[in-house]
Amino acid sequence: MKTIDPKDMSQPEFHRLMIGSIGPRPIAFASTVDAAGRVNLSPFSFFNVFGSNPPTLAFAPNNNRYGQKKHTLLNVEEVPEVVVNVVNYEMVEQMSLASAEYERGVDEFVKAGFTPVPSERVRPPRVAESPVSYECTVQQIVTVGNGPGATNLIICQVQLAHFREDIFNDKEVIDQRRIDLVGRMGGEYYCRAYGEALFEVARPQKGIGFDQLPAAIRNSRILTGSDLGKLAAVDALPIREEIVNFRQADGIADLFEQARNGCQYLPDLLHVKAKELLKENRVREAWLVLLQDES
Repeated sequence: MKTIDPKDMSQPEFHRLMIGSIGPRPIAFASTVDAAGRVNLSPFSFFNVFGSNPPTLAFAPNNNRYGQKKHTLLNVEEVPEVVVNVVNYEMVEQMSLASAEYERGVDEFVKAGFTPVPSERVRPPRVAESPVSYECTVQQIVTVGNGPGATNLIICQVQLAHFREDIFNDKEVIDQRRIDLVGRMGGEYYCRAYGEALFEVARPQKGIGFDQLPAAIRNSRILTGSDLGKLAAVDALPIREEIVNFRQADGIADLFEQARNGCQYLPDLLHVKAKELLKENRVREAWLVLLQDES
């Protein structure tokens, strides 16, 4: 394990370590205006949602490498309003183009080819191409530090939200496959929340916990922490009769036969089989496989 004190390296060096290890980060595509009404559109990946009562978003247009405030921050200091537009895969290259360091007063809607749509509650326009846009008022700006990379956290309250209809499923819930979001990674990398990159984790239950896992399972060199998490979430282990009866299930007797013939170590065979079942969320069957060794 490499241990680093941020004071022992330059700000850009530690910045690269942080953005390379903390992600994927959602992207706030922020549209603002200055006191003269000139529009700015810029993406920020130091961003997230922080509450729903009231609905609160926050993002940080931190100082640039010269220690100067970014145009978005200068704008909200003059006009404390912003539209936070969500970025999906269809628009990611255009969004990246808008992040170029244009002179203040240059309209990135024009430069990046986006379509401005008048907002209803705030002065900055929203992005027509975005699947979701939040019209916000700025509640507070929190500045920490100074010089290059200094933090300027803009805390916003949502006043009105716009959702493209085709991102909803028939239950009126946003379908994560339809919204097709992207996230920022380190360097020039992004990731796409789509296809096999999406997976579900069931809401946690008050299960038996890691401390009640048999030592041979808890210390498995085959099962991962996520595998063990699924096993530890059950509220009770199968009873002995169920375990013994499961010995006749398809493929289980074959594992014992392989072990008897010296092909492989039985616990390893059982753990590999259980891992396959856990991948399909067949947790009860995985337990029945693992406990064959105990029986």
